[in-house]
Amino acid sequence: MEKRINIFAKGQNALKPLFDMVGYLKNSSIDANLIALVDFRVSQINQCAYCLDMHSKEARAQGETEQRLYGLSAWRETPYYTDRERAALSWAEAVTAAHVPDEVYNQVKDHFTEIELIDLTMAITGINTWNRINLSFPNAVGTYRVGMFG
Repeated sequence: MEKRINIFAKGQNALKPLFDMVGYLKNSSIDANLIALVDFRVSQINQCAYCLDMHSKEARAQGETEQRLYGLSAWRETPYYTDRERAALSWAEAVTAAHVPDEVYNQVKDHFTEIELIDLTMAITGINTWNRINLSFPNAVGTYRVGMFG
């Protein structure tokens, strides 16, 4: 692949709002472990290798199990996830697909407050944006270190 723009070197002003959103989400109403699962699942859907590497390392550092990460692409068929996590994953898949049916909304609203649902949606749209940035301007997959971006 031809070398592309290093967005982290050249695009700091453009990326600042995204980093600010990541900071907001770290202090949001959504547990960091749940955000890590959502980040990993959305990155699977979007096939973003850099983000998969990054979020698997971050999730493991936060105590997530390998079994749950390995099973995430088949979360509906596995017993490893709570009802709240399942609702979040369903919501993440629907938001990522840009088609959010009422049945998915009704499921997720039973497990999240309105503020939590807004924060969860911001996390999902955020990782979708990061995936698209990293797919457009790839970084060296495998080079991410836990905590590298604060």
